[in-house]
Amino acid sequence: MPEQPTAPSVHTVAVSVARDPSPGAMLNPPIALVSNFRLTSETDYLPNYARTEGTATWQAFEQAVGALEGGRAVAFASGMAAVTAVLEQLPTGAHVVAPDTAYVGVREQLRERADRGRLTYVLLDMSDTAAVVAALDGADLVWAESPANPTLAETDLAAVGEAARAQGVPFVVDNTFATPVLQHPLAIGADFVVHSATKFIGGHSDLLLGVVVTADDGWHDRLVLTRTVYGGVPGALEAFLALRGLRTLPLRVERGQATAQVLAGRLAQHPAVVRVRYPGFGAMLSFDLADGDAADRACHAVRLIVHATSLGGVETTMERRHKYAGEAHVPPGLIRCSVGLEDPEDLWADLAAALDAALAAPGSPGRDCTPTAARG
Repeated sequence: MPEQPTAPSVHTVAVSVARDPSPGAMLNPPIALVSNFRLTSETDYLPNYARTEGTATWQAFEQAVGALEGGRAVAFASGMAAVTAVLEQLPTGAHVVAPDTAYVGVREQLRERADRGRLTYVLLDMSDTAAVVAALDGADLVWAESPANPTLAETDLAAVGEAARAQGVPFVVDNTFATPVLQHPLAIGADFVVHSATKFIGGHSDLLLGVVVTADDGWHDRLVLTRTVYGGVPGALEAFLALRGLRTLPLRVERGQATAQVLAGRLAQHPAVVRVRYPGFGAMLSFDLADGDAADRACHAVRLIVHATSLGGVETTMERRHKYAGEAHVPPGLIRCSVGLEDPEDLWADLAAALDAALAAPGSPGRDCTPTAARG
């Protein structure tokens, strides 16, 4: 019996998908700088317009992300536009279960919609699977973010997905941190996967873009309709750049992950660090210093690492999250770090010097620290 062909790896898919295989075709999809199209006949009065019909650049990007996630992708102008499109699928009066550490923009959307009577919601510790499953009774949507931003806490996506399916509750997973290189939520019960493509998918800190992926054709068509009606369409250049960035996504994630594992181990041994928050995979990690002052000193002392917000670029960034509005629940000394592509020894030299500076300052004693359990 002949061997069955194996599915191509994520590396192969990222590089090869969404290319025209025709002889003489351009290797890369072009940037379609167009807003309208010629009508196809004298009787064709349908709106041949980019907002309604899309462009070849958007479609190539969507094809690539969909292939990596195992579904059909719809691109949006930003990650928050993608979040909005999912929440717009809910009927008035819907009840949402979401993480208490969800991205601040998601929590703000839920609060704003609740204030207008559009929905009700409850925020939970999503690492408590029993509590999440219990909260599904009467829910119309469950939202997960795993690993969570910025605590890196994990949700048992398979268990929540199974429970959500059993009760007919649509399940959304924000996969921005893990990316389709490391996990595939649609394969374990998610109805929607959301990405801020601004982050790891784009990968170069030079664009704003969002994307939602679903394996359900009905949901896909409703997302496209929402984008068309509300106008949250992606830009041509942004879609082109995001597709170019996606080609190296597996390599960038794997390199960042390898370095993050090194840094997490060393951070756990540094006397300035109270706690290391790293699940053992991915290019994101967080760590706690004694207090906000110590964390600020460390962030201002780095020279190679960039003291900046956002994440997922080729450069390593770090910031203290508690200082932002809506992040009061985050420990004051927590520093979120997005690990880039620099040499790990260079990064550690810079980080260790910054931590030493924070520790040397008066009133910033070090403490014993134990890293969170690593996986794999």
